[in-house]
Amino acid sequence: MGRLIVIEGLDGSGKTTQTERVAAELRSRGEKVRVISYPDYQNPSSMLVRMYLNGELSARAEEVNAYAASSFYAVDRYASYLQDWKNFYEEGGLLLATRYVGSNAIHQMGKLPESEWEGFLAWLEDYEYGKLGLPRPDQVIFLDMPQEASDYLLNLRYQGDPARRDLHERDAAYLERCRKTASYAAKRLGWSVVLCGKGGRPLPLEEVTRRISEALFG
Repeated sequence: MGRLIVIEGLDGSGKTTQTERVAAELRSRGEKVRVISYPDYQNPSSMLVRMYLNGELSARAEEVNAYAASSFYAVDRYASYLQDWKNFYEEGGLLLATRYVGSNAIHQMGKLPESEWEGFLAWLEDYEYGKLGLPRPDQVIFLDMPQEASDYLLNLRYQGDPARRDLHERDAAYLERCRKTASYAAKRLGWSVVLCGKGGRPLPLEEVTRRISEALFG
């Protein structure tokens, strides 16, 4: 079997950029690396995810059941695994994923009372790793970007136009709850946490990459 490393983070935390930078470093070390990213917007399997994020199911994320929304993302991952990277993984390749199963914990668990979080995590792991048979990651890196720094990066991404943000990105209260669920999941599931911002601004890309490398290689 291969290895699976996941980079998680809230919206605007720099996941995609850092995943590509880490992939380049791993290749320089002679690793056979593939990058995967979720949701897989190019695959029809992401249709329900796109409907959800576009507000076609409800104008508010909280009104879409946490378990139903988690299933949208899980099915997208399952289809991608079977169609795209299962063979590469089973032949010993190294997968570097931008978001994975942990994103359901971050983005959906906050819809539930805190008293139900432990049960949700148990359900999520049994559902995606057990019932669907998705590979468990060897390591999860969580990019802890302060909210002010995330907002700064999102404004740059969308050129200051809030209308271009998706259902999650434009809901500040929702994102704040996601910060709490991410902290809970990181402690409960043993994620490596990398601080990515200071003083309301993101740290330099090179510094964040260095910190990720330290978490991966010691």
